[in-house]
Amino acid sequence: MSEEPGTEERFNPWSVVHLVFDHLSAQGLHPVLGDSGDPSEPAGELLRALGITPGDPSWARGQDPEQIQDQLANIRSLFEPVDSETGSEGR
Repeated sequence: MSEEPGTEERFNPWSVVHLVFDHLSAQGLHPVLGDSGDPSEPAGELLRALGITPGDPSWARGQDPEQIQDQLANIRSLFEPVDSETGSEGR
């Protein structure tokens, strides 16, 4: 099927990351965000496999990479189990 120029479907790969992360968490799994690299690349590959062009997540341009890693660490900490005896997080 031929599309007119400029009419290709685009989708932000970070939205796919968020959707999958939420789905896995809802299933009782404990996904780790960011420890094994940038998850937007595999999400982009999934979009391409489905015939959708990954959108450019331009919102991340100009942001401090260290601040982004700190934010990812904060998100990960929300999903770490808490030791009921000490009240501290543990793995």
